[in-house]
Amino acid sequence: MKTWAVANQKGGVGKTTTAVTLAGLLAARGYRTLLVDMDPHGSLTSYFGFDPDDLSDSVYNFFQGVANGAAIDPEPVIRETRVSNLHLAPASVALATLDRQLGVRKGTGLVMVKALRAVEGRFDRVLIDCPPVLGVLMINALAACEKLLIPVQTEFLARKGLERMLKTLEMVQRSGQAPLPRLIIPTMYDRRTRASVESWAALRESYEQDLWDATIPVDTGFRDASKAGLPLPQVRPRARGVVAYNKLLDDLLKMEQEPMELQAQAS
Repeated sequence: MKTWAVANQKGGVGKTTTAVTLAGLLAARGYRTLLVDMDPHGSLTSYFGFDPDDLSDSVYNFFQGVANGAAIDPEPVIRETRVSNLHLAPASVALATLDRQLGVRKGTGLVMVKALRAVEGRFDRVLIDCPPVLGVLMINALAACEKLLIPVQTEFLARKGLERMLKTLEMVQRSGQAPLPRLIIPTMYDRRTRASVESWAALRESYEQDLWDATIPVDTGFRDASKAGLPLPQVRPRARGVVAYNKLLDDLLKMEQEPMELQAQAS
């Protein structure tokens, strides 16, 4: 089971869209996929028709169980969606209280690691939609994932959010966590606008080593898919946004395969 986290410390950059679309593509390719909403705003949860204000079981259960000394049981939390092979662990607004409740209590940074370990044989892929702030939820997502995906809208203010996200990673790594592979994904690109073109050029100049070599274009289909409560690949599989995310997914899967091939050659 492979886990990717999707994060940026700025809202409105395509974070939830990236998680939903990649999950839809993975599910369509036959991967048993779990989406985990760790953002107290619950945008991912609302996307699939669940109300974060009115859920009795959510990701909050995992943290509540650890605080009470109980074993983590993911089953009551995980919900089916209308998409074959795609399940959701929803958020609730109670997640916003975790930093105040748990503080620096020992073990709280590994709650999601333990929760995902409990569903190891049930899913092939996990995508975590992260909150936009550093706290116990972000720390859990970074600890649980093998790769960090950072969507960045191709405009100036979004690049400032990227800078904050990279500083957060530096802080986490200084605390002893191994360097986390990451990929910066330029989103909402519109080649007709000077702002998009200049922003993408600036990203290539400053972050070439970690930057995906393509872009996710502006596509009104994402809004239509959101209204339908389905990933865009399940609504309009040939939309240009889907074509772009298909390339991204191909590249991500290829990146996973390359270290395995190098290891095989070395042996």
